[in-house]
Amino acid sequence: MSIQDKIKQLVELRGEARLGGGLKRIEAQHAKGKLTARERIDLLLDEGSFEEYDMFVTHRCTDFGLEKEKYLSDGVVTGHGTIDGRVVYVFAQDFTVFGGSLSESYAQKICKIMDQAMKVGAPVIGLNDSGGARIQEGVNSLAGYADIFQRNIMASGVIPQISAIFGPCAGGAVYSPALTDFIIMSEDTSYMFVTGPKVAKAVTGEDISVADLGGPNVHAAKSGVAHFLAGNEEIGIMLIRKLLCYIPQNNLEEAPVTECSDPIDRVEEALNEIIPDNPNKPYDVVDVIDMIVDNAEFLEVQRNYARNIVIGFAKFNGMPVGIVANQPNYLAGVLDIDASRKAARFVRYCDAFNIPLVTLVDVPGFLPGSGQEYGGIIIHGAKLLYAYGEATVPKITITLRKSYGGAHDVMSSKQLRGDINYAWPSAEIAVMGAQGAIEVLHFKELKKITSEEERAKFIAEKETEYNKKFANPYEAARYGYIDDVIEPMNTRFRIIRALQTLATKKDTNPPKKHGNIPL
Repeated sequence: MSIQDKIKQLVELRGEARLGGGLKRIEAQHAKGKLTARERIDLLLDEGSFEEYDMFVTHRCTDFGLEKEKYLSDGVVTGHGTIDGRVVYVFAQDFTVFGGSLSESYAQKICKIMDQAMKVGAPVIGLNDSGGARIQEGVNSLAGYADIFQRNIMASGVIPQISAIFGPCAGGAVYSPALTDFIIMSEDTSYMFVTGPKVAKAVTGEDISVADLGGPNVHAAKSGVAHFLAGNEEIGIMLIRKLLCYIPQNNLEEAPVTECSDPIDRVEEALNEIIPDNPNKPYDVVDVIDMIVDNAEFLEVQRNYARNIVIGFAKFNGMPVGIVANQPNYLAGVLDIDASRKAARFVRYCDAFNIPLVTLVDVPGFLPGSGQEYGGIIIHGAKLLYAYGEATVPKITITLRKSYGGAHDVMSSKQLRGDINYAWPSAEIAVMGAQGAIEVLHFKELKKITSEEERAKFIAEKETEYNKKFANPYEAARYGYIDDVIEPMNTRFRIIRALQTLATKKDTNPPKKHGNIPL
């Protein structure tokens, strides 16, 4: 065979590999509104940057007649490329080959790019569309999953890991995405669950649909498993590209700083009037965020889950930050189990990847009630406390309005190594609100008053007295727990100045294998 014949053979084999499971299955994939594995990679990466690995890998199974059916690439496309010029590693599961099911060879392909990503310090992006383990391979496919899980664990906090779910993801397959940093689900084509509706019905008698058990809306709003919900695959892929502009290549690098056209000293006079005079009246904290960040660009994470707290990425003068903010517009901004878990994981992510934290506080406390206590609010609230206390990145805190009780301590207080803690003049920093405080402090006097009129008058007087002392930021400022009381309209400038000052901050934790976070 001449060299020309060998080259021709190579070209033909490459063409065969690019067809995956064949034209009919590609057409079936498109008919479901889904892109193929290679189409997804082409959309994700910079044009012409993809370098594919292991195109000629096939499975090694000889059971159940599988030896008669082999496809080049074996159901997963792997390699590396660039996004906005930055190197990333990627794998895309190919549903046209055995329903994207995972084999031993398939797993080894994924493990290879994960190992390389760790060596060079680059993000790993997984595009998931798989029926799960390849049953014909038995324990070998299960071992393949475990090999991937182990790498997910070792890579956690070292390189960014992003998972997009663009089709089925069930059984053991769900745990690799769960171990990664961010999960994106497409609204029309994806679902995730450990056990499907048929098994649920057989074991528990529950009759439930695929969408209601593990659809994207369930995981975006109820379980919190999904961090982003995308209208379709194209939007999901654009979200990945957007997300990467806020995070570094690895834990030893800083997040990418970009040029900013938004003036540093831009004044937002509307902020001086955004806090209602009535302390019980809500406002939308996202409006505050939009007014202070660069060009009103805020990438909110887990938007539909635990809406009483807001988390996400933004930039200040081109510097990426993670923002955590209580949301008075939902449940008055209280901290509950879900909000604590949501914020704690985000704080730990930002700390792992050197992303400064900006915290906007307006929290009346922890949500009371047996439901929260039985669900372990003590442990879950402690997660957020632990996350802030452990974090060594620059931490800037602005108290907008209420900061009551234990929740005050939890929300990046000065005592949790908050670097710069500001407050607006509307801030109220106290153990509790006036009404509750009066009932505790003047319990004996109130018991003696029998007249409702006198009781109301007494409470009003004492509330005025209490508010004069605590419904302001100056008592905390007097002790140095607040570094400065700032005019709201200057918040953007003060945050940017603080970030610039803290750019060279060095803080360390005691040497240890790892802490025992309250899980």
